[in-house]
Amino acid sequence: MARFLRHCSPAARSRRALSCLRVFSPRLRDPMHRWSDHVTFLPEFPSAAKLRLPFAAACLAGTALVTPALAQDTGQLPAVNVEASRIGTGIVGTSTSVITAEDIAHAPGQTVQDVLATIPGVQLQTLYGGVNGVGSAVDLRGFGAFATANTLVLINGRRLNDIDLAGVDLSTIPLQSIERIEVTRGNSGAVLYGDNAVGGVINIVTKTGANGKPITMRAEAGVGSFNQQSGNVSATVNSGPWSAAVFGNAIKSDGYRANNALEQKNAMGELRYSTPGFSAFLNLSADDQHLGFPGARTVDPSIGVNELATDRRGTSTPRDYGDKQGVNVTAGFTKSLWDGAELIVDGGVRNKKQQAGFFTQYYESYVDTTLTAWSITPRLRITNAMFGLPSTILTGIDYYDSTYDSNRSMFKETAPIHVYNLKQQTLAGYWQQTLNVLPTTDFSYGGRIQHMKLDARDTYDPNAYGASGAQSTPLNTSETNHALHVGFEHRFNANFAVFARAAQAFRTPNVDERLITGSAWDCSAWPSPCTPIAQNFMLKTQTSYDIEGGIRIHGNGLDIQSSVYDMHLKNEIHYDPVNMYNYSLDPTHRYGTETSATLRISDTLRLRGGFAYTRAVFEEGPYAGNDVPLVSRLSGSFGLSWDVWQKYVVVDATLRAWSSRRMDNDQPNTQPTIPANATLDLKVSGESDRFFWSASVANLFNAQYYDYAVASAFTAGRFNAYPLPGRTYMVRAGVTF
Repeated sequence: MARFLRHCSPAARSRRALSCLRVFSPRLRDPMHRWSDHVTFLPEFPSAAKLRLPFAAACLAGTALVTPALAQDTGQLPAVNVEASRIGTGIVGTSTSVITAEDIAHAPGQTVQDVLATIPGVQLQTLYGGVNGVGSAVDLRGFGAFATANTLVLINGRRLNDIDLAGVDLSTIPLQSIERIEVTRGNSGAVLYGDNAVGGVINIVTKTGANGKPITMRAEAGVGSFNQQSGNVSATVNSGPWSAAVFGNAIKSDGYRANNALEQKNAMGELRYSTPGFSAFLNLSADDQHLGFPGARTVDPSIGVNELATDRRGTSTPRDYGDKQGVNVTAGFTKSLWDGAELIVDGGVRNKKQQAGFFTQYYESYVDTTLTAWSITPRLRITNAMFGLPSTILTGIDYYDSTYDSNRSMFKETAPIHVYNLKQQTLAGYWQQTLNVLPTTDFSYGGRIQHMKLDARDTYDPNAYGASGAQSTPLNTSETNHALHVGFEHRFNANFAVFARAAQAFRTPNVDERLITGSAWDCSAWPSPCTPIAQNFMLKTQTSYDIEGGIRIHGNGLDIQSSVYDMHLKNEIHYDPVNMYNYSLDPTHRYGTETSATLRISDTLRLRGGFAYTRAVFEEGPYAGNDVPLVSRLSGSFGLSWDVWQKYVVVDATLRAWSSRRMDNDQPNTQPTIPANATLDLKVSGESDRFFWSASVANLFNAQYYDYAVASAFTAGRFNAYPLPGRTYMVRAGVTF
């Protein structure tokens, strides 16, 4: 690639590089980032790592463990159960955490990602200055740059992960709308949900209006650092079998970085009808977001550049931006068929539109993408005895139909160079059964068969302005994959239990990964000009094999959960930033341990903590034994909640710490590491009658840190980093009716 660019003038280099870099960094979750964040046109072409965007602009549009929840101590170790939401409070044999609405209300963190980061084994990768959590990825069990593709996110048991690699933007979910968050670590969730559940499953359960009160209303406003202004409103209504709930929030912020401004609005509403034998619901949600992309800060000792020290809050991309609009409609019903049997049917449609503009002194590029996903997921829950043993069976069918259309042009007003059209349908059947083989012992097993059909097309216009490259080869493919789970839990007494599981899961490539599947240019005839190579959308399916075992302790106000796991992966999908294409890795290996604890010292003082050792290594190939980038080996948190004066003054604090991690693109493990660091968040809050307030300080000790950076493939010590804010403030106040 570097040889090819030497043939071109600077302006031609930018245009040609843009067309051949039809890649999408598997690292970045926002579907609208730019490859030039990592490219600087110097006399000698810089590291190809700089070409490893967070987004190849041409191609994109596209533990202070809060769990178990601090509940009143009953002296009994709770049994695992599986509700109609599929996961409920856990899959037998898995390491599971539940964050309640009360935990969220007490958390000093301001975003869903901040709250999740207190769970052992959860790590974050944050871009765009951390404003409202936009562009922050949640990583379960050490997938680094590929966290979003290996962590499945659900709303009320329905998947949010789309067939692109943009990832789920948790900032679009109103925090006050969340009833609880269920986190099941490991790949056992693949039986119930299929793709993306390799590292684990995050199920966000939202509040409903069925709270028994005729009318409730809540309004809150807040102001904070970087001219942040936010407002939240909610209301619920109950009348006989009918209930309704509405949640909305808006935020506006200048952001920590230059060109980091955010304007975002989210809304969610639900209408529900409930009777003893039948219930139905209709849920609608929408979001609208505009965000400036500040780009990276470059450090290069070879030329005396250190923008982290001289201009930490500056921008390398002062005009880049991304817009996103989403609408989601879901409806369903639950019908009691006979005693112990329920039919649950729900379906929905989700539409996501994304636009992005990227600018340099050489070119402008524009991306316009629309993704639409239809789904229907009927299932049957049976709780009748089987073989004389208490039994719970959850079985069903999942059907998803997704369409992805993306226009890639040099300018917003010009004809697209490439128009990508991909259609994907998946049909799956699953069965999972839990047997109480003894009053103290639960055994669970299950399987899933999933068939996927994909049709991919690239319409290439060689006459469009800035066109170069080649048209991708059409792809019509189908494949069948399966997932398996077996697990058990044994309670020795009311206070001590052991659990274990084994599982197999899979992940099929998403549409963005398929867009670049081999070198886009043939430069073998150097010094003759490089020639374009047609892409073919082909990639292998990733598979994983998991085992895990652990203990649970409960009693006298103390809850402890600790587990050890071991995971082997084949054909893990990976992006090569030097040759600029996606491919399947040699086998990789992940293993570690996670421990969480909560302690209720008194009715006014609660402690919580967690610790994780996470190891992710290349198992074979040229990097065998090396660390997978962007995974900290050690992480942990500690927190407390103290009712200083009843509910009038409450103090909450969370300390989070993590060890160093390898930078993205540093598979050889030769570049500097992202430094270890720690943050302390503090919140003082209270309520009186109908009024409530809070004042919080994030990163109290003003740590100057970043948790994502891209290393150069060629220049020692050179990297691009995405710095995060130091100490920030937020004051909120509100009223309930």
